[in-house]
Amino acid sequence: MTTSEKANMIIQDIKKEEGCNPVHIFKSMAKKDYISMHGPEHHILDGASLLTAYRNAGGDIDLDEALDKLMAEGLRMPGAMCGLWGICGAITSIGAALAIIDGTGPLSTDGSWGDHMSFTAAAVSELGKINGPRCCKRDAMIAFKNAVEYVNRRYGVKLEYSDMKCEFSQMNQQCIKEKCPYYK
Repeated sequence: MTTSEKANMIIQDIKKEEGCNPVHIFKSMAKKDYISMHGPEHHILDGASLLTAYRNAGGDIDLDEALDKLMAEGLRMPGAMCGLWGICGAITSIGAALAIIDGTGPLSTDGSWGDHMSFTAAAVSELGKINGPRCCKRDAMIAFKNAVEYVNRRYGVKLEYSDMKCEFSQMNQQCIKEKCPYYK
């Protein structure tokens, strides 16, 4: 199955998710057979989980339009960008979701451009302290932790966050086990 086919399935299925906890939405979706342990589909799934939780919490967005925009951005992000470009796709997916919520673009002067840079810098810094190899599930949890704090502070909605204990480590041949804050 191609990344584009997976992306379309993510967008179709995530609209059925309920609740305002992006971690719960993510975990529900990540258990689907078309979601790999690692892969560029996370560049869509992670931001889509945040957008869905945001809308479910009362956030003012057209979810269909937002998910279509996110899918277009996520499909532009190549796989393995964490190792090859030095930036995590989970964090960039969440950054894209925030840009969609705010309507931010490269010429924005309303403060959102800088705020999104600060969010991504904090999340990437946290990943850098843990070190590699990559784990799309761990990286998503760190991105969500930082994003929920950001969204709750900025948008007047209340997203829920619960610490995740990893349910995926047995499927990850490169799991760093006790070095991971989510390893159980």
